[in-house]
Amino acid sequence: MADVEASKSLSGLLNGIAQKVYYSNSEITEELLKDELYPELSQEEFKALHEKMKALIKSIATADMDPSQLEAFLTAQTKRQGSGGLGAEQAAALSRFWKSQRVRVRESLLSQSRWEPGLRGLSWRVDLHTAASRGDPAHSGPVALMELELGRAGQVSLKRSHSMSLMLRLNLRTYSTLKIQRLCCQMQRAMKEAMSTP
Repeated sequence: MADVEASKSLSGLLNGIAQKVYYSNSEITEELLKDELYPELSQEEFKALHEKMKALIKSIATADMDPSQLEAFLTAQTKRQGSGGLGAEQAAALSRFWKSQRVRVRESLLSQSRWEPGLRGLSWRVDLHTAASRGDPAHSGPVALMELELGRAGQVSLKRSHSMSLMLRLNLRTYSTLKIQRLCCQMQRAMKEAMSTP
């Protein structure tokens, strides 16, 4: 019976760590987890257990371990000597946790790693000039127009001021390395401006 309670407490701790670290649930605190799951442990003992489980979850999550990698990792952890080692019950709880939470943790890590601002829209077209509209022979080739719409994630607004559009004209006949470098610089400046606006 004690093993079942210990397993439930460890599963609760693992899920609590995931809620706090990966799902940004600010209501979950270390004190809450200790009081609800491990009231019999001293603060130092709980902190050691919490940090150990947090580090193990981080290692598993950053490697995005598949079942065979997870099994090998947990086997190696159970063979470690001393306080850094992992018990068989702890390894089983970590395995169950990862099998049920892998997809959600991975999605959370991906969303946290995206750069701001994000690309919200892209449109482009190629214009061909007619003979009557050609005034300047240097600009008589096809022209590509590209519009990038940049914005911050999570902003849902109908106002165009919350995102930024950048129009780029490229003369496809005289496309050179210098123009590519200028284009990259313009896009970099636009990204910096979009990141600095609230």
